[in-house]
Amino acid sequence: MKTFILLLRCPDRKGIVARISAYILSKGGNMISADQYSTDPQAGELFLRIEFFIAGRDIDLAALKKGFRKIADIFKAGYKFYDKDDILRMGIFVSKPGHCLFDLLYLWRSGELDVEIPFVASNHQEHRRLVEQFGVPFYYIKSCKNNRCEKEMLSLAREADFLILARYMLVLSPKFLKDYNRDIINIHHGFLPSFKGADPYRQALRKGVKVIGATAHFVSKELDAGPIIAQAVERVSHKDDLNALKRKGKNLEKRALSDAVMHYVEHRIIRHNNKTIVFEK
Repeated sequence: MKTFILLLRCPDRKGIVARISAYILSKGGNMISADQYSTDPQAGELFLRIEFFIAGRDIDLAALKKGFRKIADIFKAGYKFYDKDDILRMGIFVSKPGHCLFDLLYLWRSGELDVEIPFVASNHQEHRRLVEQFGVPFYYIKSCKNNRCEKEMLSLAREADFLILARYMLVLSPKFLKDYNRDIINIHHGFLPSFKGADPYRQALRKGVKVIGATAHFVSKELDAGPIIAQAVERVSHKDDLNALKRKGKNLEKRALSDAVMHYVEHRIIRHNNKTIVFEK
């Protein structure tokens, strides 16, 4: 038995789900779950995630894609099929703060996060012992604001299907993003779109906010402006100083990042313009 996932986006019209269901049935498939969202049933766009299995037939991903092409052309659909057995390779870049790194490694070792981790790279040596205790290759790259060592980073990054910036504190250049040309997820220690850039907790303190948050988002050329995947928030009060905000924020950062990574590896995200449609469990 093989399990597949279909993500689809197309202009909304009658008959789409019925036609797709008939196609899956024609391949001997049976649906496990189906989620859909329409921006406007009359003239909007339809977003769809279907998970299904096929038993007793020798069918692969290429055959599914090829057979589906005619249907996609009829509905002018963009789509992707995924084989659930294909495990993604997740590379991690991290600077000095290590709480998000440790959380991802823990989730991976416990089996909750079903990925391969080909490397963790950092511009701080002190993470080496932790990473190697988890049996993951660690690379020290002496990057800094004046020398970002992006050639070394890119050489490593190409070993991964996607990257996580687990509190990596240097901005990746447009050239790096173009050359890598795969998804990168960043955790920002602030509730975007407010408090972009450096030191968002200090910015929040100055504004006297009553809620702080953390934001996991796709990386784009514009700083802290890529499509948002997940956010976590917590109430704060006038009694909280900067250290209290940072302490509370660490848990929010871990939660938002782990949620985003889980959604990504389970193929629950469709990017649309500068937004995301996230199909929750």
